[in-house]
Amino acid sequence: MPQKRKKRKEPASGDCENQVEGDGGTSFGSESGDKKTEGKPEEKKPKKTAAVAKGPPLTEAVKASRLKMAPSIAEFHFNKKRVRMISENSDLKEGAQGILYWMSRDQRVQDNWAFLYAQRLALKQNLPLHVAFCLVPKFLEATIRQFGFMLKGLKEVAEECQELSIPFHLLIGFAKDTLPPFVAKHNIAGVVTDFAPLRVPMQWVQEVQERLPPDVPFVQVDAHNVVPCWVASEKQEYGARTIRRKIHDRLCEFLTGFPPVIQHPHQAASQAEPIDWDACSASLEVDRSVPEVEWAKPGSAAGLLVLGEFVQERLKFFSSDRNNPNRAALSNLSPWFHFGQVSVQRAILEVRKHRTRCRESVEAFIEEALIRRELADNFCFYNPNYDKVEGAYEWAKTTLKLHATDKRPHLYTLKQLEEGKTHDQLWNAAQLQMVHEGKMHGFLRMYWAKKILEWTNSPEEALKFSIYLNDRYELDGRDPNGYVGCMWSVCGIHDQGWAERAVFGKIRYMNYAGCTKKFDVGQFERKYNPRKIAY
Repeated sequence: MPQKRKKRKEPASGDCENQVEGDGGTSFGSESGDKKTEGKPEEKKPKKTAAVAKGPPLTEAVKASRLKMAPSIAEFHFNKKRVRMISENSDLKEGAQGILYWMSRDQRVQDNWAFLYAQRLALKQNLPLHVAFCLVPKFLEATIRQFGFMLKGLKEVAEECQELSIPFHLLIGFAKDTLPPFVAKHNIAGVVTDFAPLRVPMQWVQEVQERLPPDVPFVQVDAHNVVPCWVASEKQEYGARTIRRKIHDRLCEFLTGFPPVIQHPHQAASQAEPIDWDACSASLEVDRSVPEVEWAKPGSAAGLLVLGEFVQERLKFFSSDRNNPNRAALSNLSPWFHFGQVSVQRAILEVRKHRTRCRESVEAFIEEALIRRELADNFCFYNPNYDKVEGAYEWAKTTLKLHATDKRPHLYTLKQLEEGKTHDQLWNAAQLQMVHEGKMHGFLRMYWAKKILEWTNSPEEALKFSIYLNDRYELDGRDPNGYVGCMWSVCGIHDQGWAERAVFGKIRYMNYAGCTKKFDVGQFERKYNPRKIAY
C-alpha cells in the first residue's frame, strides 16, 4: 500500500554548511509571495542577541578567505555550469595573443566568476588577459546620477587591474562597433562576458556574436546570480514558492567561496591607453539635472564597507524592522549590487556567518537577496514583455482590462507625480526621498507604485510612469528587480488574485491606513516632505 507523501521542508540557509564559507531588501516585491493583508503587524519583544565578535576588517577577512579557497583560479575547481556558449565554435583560436573579458553588468575585479573564468582560460593558455568595458552615450532613463556612480566604480576597477598587470580598456561606443575591431587588433583567442537578462544587454551580446570572427569563441558567465539563471530554471517561474526549492537544492553546488583574481604573469604586448575620466563623463548624452548623491560612495571597496556595517550594526534588526521606513535596518547595498560592484554571493556568504546570533534576520536577508532577486532575473530572462502589461498573467490582464474604465479617485500627470505634488503626503515623501537620495525604502516602493495605478488613466500608463520614475531617479533602476517590482505592484506578477475592487480589480491593494498600522507615517512625512502642499 502506498504511503502518504510527507511535505518536504524548506532547507535552512545553514544547510550545506561544510561545503561553503560560513539589501537584502531587493526589489519592490519583497513581500510579493506572502499571503498578507493590510493590518497591524504582530508585536514582538526584542530578542537579546549575542555580541558581534570583533575581528579583522571585512575587506581583510575577505581577502584571506579567497586565498583559503585556492591560491588562484588555476587551482580551483570551476563549475562550468556557470558558463554557456554564445558562439557555435568552442575551440580557442590558435596562435592568438590574449583572452578578453568584456565587462558589462558585473563591474568588479574580485568575487566575479566571469573575470575568474577569463583569467582561468588565460592562465591555461599562457596568454595575456585584457578587460574591456564599452561606455555607451546613454542607457534607457539613466542620468548623470547613475552614470557618475558607474564611472567612479570603473575607475577603481581600472586601478585594481593595473595593480594586477591586467590592461583595462574603456572603449567609447556600442559593443558591436568597438569590440570586434579590438579583438582583431589584439589577436584575441576568445571572449568572455557576464550575463544580464534585460532586452538591451541581450541585444548587445547578440550583435557582438554576429560580428566576431567565427574562429573566436564567445561565452557568457552568470556572475550576478548565485545559481546561474539558466540552471535555476528552464522556464518562467510563477512565483517565489515555485523557484525557492529549485534554488535551495543547488546551493551546495553553487554557494561557494571565491578564489582570488591574481597578478597576471603573462604581459600583454601593448598596454591600455590612459583614460581621461572627465572627458568620458563629458561625452555622455544624458540628463545632468538629476545630481549624484553623497550618501553612496561608488566602488567595490566602499560597497564592502557598507556590507561590513550592515553585518555589524543592522543585520540583527533586519527581520523585525525591514518594513519600517523609519528604522535603519536595511542593507542599503542595492546600488552596489545593481552595478555589480559588490557580489550578492559575497554578501550572502558574509551574512550567513551570523546565523547563530540572528538566524531570523539571516533567513530573511537570504530570501530577499537570493530568492527574490534571482526570481526577478528569471522573469526578465524568460518573459520578453517584462516591462509591459502584456507580460502579466492572464488573470491579471483580464481583471485590469475589466476595470480600465473605472473612475479614478484622483488623476495626476507625470509632472505632478515627479514633483511629489499629490494629496497623499506619505506618497509625496516617498517620491521625494527617491528624487533626492536616489533610493526609496523597499516597503514604500510597493505602496508608491500601487498608488500610481490608482491615480493614472490606465494600467499601461501606470506601468510606464512607474518604470520611468524608478529608472530616472533610483541608483538601482534599470534592473530586473525594478521591472518586477513595478509589474508586481501594477500587474500582479509573482502574486495571486485578491478580493475585487474598483480600479485594481483583483490586483493586491495597499492604502494609507494600512501603512499607519505598520509604522509612524507622520515621522516619515516630516523627514522627507516637511511642507504641506496647498491646493
